[in-house]
Amino acid sequence: MPKYYDQLDASLRALADPTRRAVVERLAKSPAVVSELAAPFPMALPSFMQHLRVLENAGLVISHKSGRIRTVSLRPGALDVVHLWLGEQRTPAENQADRLGIHLTRSTAEGRLP
Repeated sequence: MPKYYDQLDASLRALADPTRRAVVERLAKSPAVVSELAAPFPMALPSFMQHLRVLENAGLVISHKSGRIRTVSLRPGALDVVHLWLGEQRTPAENQADRLGIHLTRSTAEGRLP
């Protein structure tokens, strides 16, 4: 079993919840303060903070506090382990089809195909 499976498991568990996925999608655009992140969700702030804690414990987000303001951002490379695992699951036929598509695109661009 690859060494990264523990990180993969934590990431997938954290992303299994729609609220947490929405937070990650929002943070992919730019960092945000907690009150801004929590605003769209119909839950009390302590409940929302639990979601942020799960994301932080999984290594997907980082936060820092300045005075009374806590800013949260997506950790750089946080989703790399998920991307790596998904890439490994691709079948050889998918990979071959991808290579064929690249070849056809290049051939068409070079004027070799009608």
